[in-house]
Amino acid sequence: MLSYFVCPGGVVWITHGTADPIPRVQIPARALLFSVITMLNANTYVTAQEGIGGTIRNQYEDFYVEEIPEIIPEGEGPNVYIWIEKLGRTTLDVVLDIARDLHISRKRMGFAGMKDKKAITKQWICIANMDSEEQLNQVKALDGNIYKTDFLKIVRGRKKLRMGQLKGNKFKILIKDLDDIDNSADIANEVLKELESTGVPNYFGWQRFGKPRTITHLVGEALVENDLEKAVARYIGNPQDDESEENQKARQAFDDGNLEESLNLMGKGMRYEKMMIKELIRDSKRGELTDKSYMNALHALPKPLQRMFVHAYQSYLFNEAVSNRVEMGINTYVEGDIVIDNEEHIVHDKTPEEFQELIETFQASPTCPLYGTKVPFAGGKVGEMEENILKNYNITKQDFEVPKMPRLGSHGLRRSMRFKVWDASAIATDDGVLCEFSIDKGSYATAVLREVMKKDVI
Repeated sequence: MLSYFVCPGGVVWITHGTADPIPRVQIPARALLFSVITMLNANTYVTAQEGIGGTIRNQYEDFYVEEIPEIIPEGEGPNVYIWIEKLGRTTLDVVLDIARDLHISRKRMGFAGMKDKKAITKQWICIANMDSEEQLNQVKALDGNIYKTDFLKIVRGRKKLRMGQLKGNKFKILIKDLDDIDNSADIANEVLKELESTGVPNYFGWQRFGKPRTITHLVGEALVENDLEKAVARYIGNPQDDESEENQKARQAFDDGNLEESLNLMGKGMRYEKMMIKELIRDSKRGELTDKSYMNALHALPKPLQRMFVHAYQSYLFNEAVSNRVEMGINTYVEGDIVIDNEEHIVHDKTPEEFQELIETFQASPTCPLYGTKVPFAGGKVGEMEENILKNYNITKQDFEVPKMPRLGSHGLRRSMRFKVWDASAIATDDGVLCEFSIDKGSYATAVLREVMKKDVI
């Protein structure tokens, strides 16, 4: 198996992908037959086929996601489950709308995972403690009244639904703008077959960081640096060229210290910025803004969004670790690896040969760190690589404590550096290549597609 590793300066190393690689071939990136464009800190391909290129999400209907649930509501109980289908909306936006229309706290709303905005998606939403018939009827009355969201089922359940309680997700994604659709379908099937055998690099996709405004991990970086003012400024201010002129003006006004003007300029798409700046305006009337003011602004956001900042920064660093570790072999045991099984338990006391067999049969996988205060490092050259990443960013594990907002800090954990893909296929259609596959929860379809397309995938 060949691996392509993008290095600083536009140089690509090609390796054999073994634990003890053969001498590597160094060539300029421009000499590759395909364009190497990477997701945020995702720098390695594990399949050697020329990418088919193309585009996705030309329209939202081209990207379909269906949750594979872990919990199926029983039909009775104090909680109400809604099987929703949404189009062009985030899960959090739908949850906030339902909570608003029911006049309840958003804290009573639960879901297993955040689903794509630029897609048709199906998933369960749970509303806790709605045990009366009147409350059930209130939920039913919302069907058809939540923007771009349909209620496909409404049933009762005994247990509350919490983040992460799903098995995985099914995808149907149409790749368009291809020169030769039939040949592209053949290549896509070759790549998908190989990935079913080796696994897919477990990169976090662009939606983890935000696109086109990619700042979530930068806010997290400021929190890890324990600089709350910088964290708030990066979220509300910091105008970027790919935003609307209205939004750029609103952000610039914030950067200039004109809070009221910034609020007045904010458009509909700046829902969360408005929540934050209202807190700052309220505090500014009492005097100079302090760390407590910036803390209040961050606390104004929904808790899942607050937690996303440090998580996104962890994800950014994790992608770099995966890039480095995958280069050593995606389905190869390397001495010093910390290996986890499918229940995410660390596997101990195995010989290198036994570890290798577990990895090849997808009973276990090597891991990389989601950096945090208590995350262990691997041993050997794998551990050296992991420690060097933190040194290069001039941070330590203890910085993830976030002492000014400890609830947003993280102990960290070991996460598989690859994920399994199954039921994968590609067929030629009149409009392009339709790729279908299922993947584990917490993994990104774009990590699969970037192997097929060999280009940046958003």
